[in-house]
Order: sequence, then C-alpha cells, then structure tokens
Amino acid sequence: MAAKFNVGLIGCGNIAPAYVKGCRGFDILNVAACADLEPARAEALAAEFAIPRACSVDDLLADPDIQIAINLTVPAVHAAVTRQALAAGKHVHSEKPLALDRADGRAILDAAEAAGLRVGCAPDTFLGGGLQTCRKLIDDGVIGTPVAASAFMMGNGPEGWHPNPFFFYQRGGGPLFDMGPYYLTALVHLLGPVARVGALTRASLPERIAGHPDHAGKRIPVEVSTHTSGLLEFASGAIGTLIISFDIFGGSSLPRIEIYGTAGTLIVPDPNTFGGPVKLRCAGDEGWEDISLTHSATVGRGIGPADMAHAIVGSRPHRASGALAYHVLDIMQAFDESSARGEHIRLTSQPAQPAPLPVGLPPGQLD
Repeated sequence: MAAKFNVGLIGCGNIAPAYVKGCRGFDILNVAACADLEPARAEALAAEFAIPRACSVDDLLADPDIQIAINLTVPAVHAAVTRQALAAGKHVHSEKPLALDRADGRAILDAAEAAGLRVGCAPDTFLGGGLQTCRKLIDDGVIGTPVAASAFMMGNGPEGWHPNPFFFYQRGGGPLFDMGPYYLTALVHLLGPVARVGALTRASLPERIAGHPDHAGKRIPVEVSTHTSGLLEFASGAIGTLIISFDIFGGSSLPRIEIYGTAGTLIVPDPNTFGGPVKLRCAGDEGWEDISLTHSATVGRGIGPADMAHAIVGSRPHRASGALAYHVLDIMQAFDESSARGEHIRLTSQPAQPAPLPVGLPPGQLD
C-alpha cells in the first residue's frame, strides 16, 4: 500500500464531519489537522473526531507534513483559499464550486500547473456505487447510444433549516452554484463534456426568511437567480434538459436524472448521494428492472481526495479534477450569460470524461 497522505481541513462548518468520516474510509489518507477562522469551531471538530491538531489556517498551510488541503470554506472565498494553499505547496481538494467565475477558476488551474500540484473539487459523489453503476451500463451499451437526458432539482431552498443560510443567496450561491454541480458533474461523468448551452433564469422572490433557531426571522436578501431552466448540447450530440430551483414549494414528483438511449432508458439516483437506486427499462421490457450496484455505495465525501492521492502515487489523472470542476463552472456561468443575452453560449472548456472506477475494488482502495 502507498504511504498515507496527511490531510488538513480548512473550514470546520456543516460539511466538515462528513469529510472527516469519508477520508477515514481510505487507507491512503490521514486526517492530521483542521483549521477555521473561528478557533473554537476547529477545536470542537478536533475534539469530536480525535483530529490530532486544531490550528489557524496559516499554521496549517505552514506545516510541511500536510500534503493535501481540503478547502471547506464558503463559496465566496474558495478561489482565494485554494490559491493560498497552492502557494504554500499543498495539493488541494475544494468544496464546490471551484470558483465564482471563469477568471478565478482558470487562475487556480494555471497556478496548480505552474507549481506541479493537483487540484480537485467536489462533488465526488459520481465516484459512488450508484453513478458508477450507471456509467458501466452506458459504457457497456445496455441502453444503446445515449440521445438525451433530463435532470431536475426542485426544492424550496435551505433557509428554513440551515444554520448559516445567508451565503446560499449571495454571489456563488443559489440553486445553480449550490446544487447544480452535483447534477452537471453527474451528466458529464455519464455523457462526456458539454459543447454549448442555452438557458432562462430568474430570481422569483426579493428576499427569504431564515428559519433556523440561531437566525429565526432574519431577512435574507436574494442576490442570485433562484430558478434556472437550461439546455445542454453534449459534444457527443446528446441533448440535455436541466431545471434547478429553490422556488418549488410543496415538492415535485419529477425524477432526479434520466438518460435516454436508442435501446432503453436509465433512471439515475440522486447525484447528491453515493448509492442507488438504479432502474433500467429496455425496448420490449414490460416494466422497470432494479439494477444491483456494480460498485461500492459505502464510500463518502473523501473519495475525491483519496482518488487524488492514488493518482499522485500512480502518476495518472484524478477523476474529480480541477479541469472537470472548471467545465462545470463554465456551464453554470454560461447559463446566466445565455439568459442575459438571449442566445446560446458555446463553451471553450472540453475536459476528458472522467475514467470509470474498476469493478471489484476492496474497501478503502481505488487502484
């Protein structure tokens, strides 16, 4: 087995426990430190999960034993923190989105390349058993040639329950930048890169009301679009439809993701999860077939950094890459541009489709 990579978490908020647990599921990673602008938050996380060291961000980045920094800060500072970590000589895996615009995203990729370092980005849920099973079915030709896809994320926003709901409605938030990466990354994983997009977007309410006890009743100004209806033309020729919204009150019965092929249809599980269910119906079938997962669904957030560590050791591309995250950012920014301009936007980024995971990997291993 390869030597362990020491990991340091920057940002100890709501998602941090999932990363600690997820990273500890892989033999190649060791969660060695955590840092936060609020020292008490870092100390509490370290105490709860027996992380050896709670420290400041500067101290974490100055530690020569930390090899991978996991950036769990709020979206508005993702780019700045990632570049700071790269400048300190660390490989970086960031929470989504990679940055708030293409210029900052490109600056991150350029800085990593110049320093000979790796950059990865969430979501890494496409490496779970559900989406890997769907990828295998498509690659094996079970549904024939993919011709179209549909994806829907229909909800009423997180302001009613989230302990820090404000950033969801600031630049870098909204349903597109918050939840869109799960759906778009899954689609690119399954169908390859997108060539051009068209969209209409809107902000349906000028403000939201916080519901969490810490902020109950506080008004949240809405600075971003809260409903996006988009079209995607994949480089392969397949056509995708995406509706993503924080404006749907009372829920929706629409599916998460479906892939339509010349020989069948595939129901894809929620891309914000690592498991199933996966359902298949081919031409001539009388009903839907429940498909057993071909890959493990017991992994969690942390599989992306683990895959990066294995890729460094094996000198191969890592799957939840900066290039993939930049392409997703390119798509999201193009949606807003398309709506504002009233025209299709052709994308300049065309990353390689992430390689599928091998079948039959033992727990905690990726190669």
